[in-house]
Amino acid sequence: MRNRNVVFVVDDDLGTLRGLKRLLREHGYDSVVFSSAEEFQNHDDFESACCVVLDIDLNNESGIELRYRLKAAGISLPVIYITANDSPAVRMAAIESDCIAYLTKPFRAKSLIEPIDKVVAKAA
Repeated sequence: MRNRNVVFVVDDDLGTLRGLKRLLREHGYDSVVFSSAEEFQNHDDFESACCVVLDIDLNNESGIELRYRLKAAGISLPVIYITANDSPAVRMAAIESDCIAYLTKPFRAKSLIEPIDKVVAKAA
């Protein structure tokens, strides 16, 4: 069963991870942070979170490709993409991968918290 108060965060920028952890805590969410796609994929309890905040550009990895690998493995965790490198092609690829939100850095706290709140409310 999904924990409605835990959010996974995957980003290779440690400052972003710290900032998002703090922001989520301020809004009543716990977080588990991962600094690489590999670290996230090696996690073994994907059911323990309500969603994942996933950076699109992860060193030599694509967050979108990671999303598809998770789906292929039967993991259907809702995804909120974040990126500093917005483009129409990236945006379209993200939307086609069935994300619940696509945010460009820097983004407002409300634009991150609202989709998380919706996932939690829907699961309740």
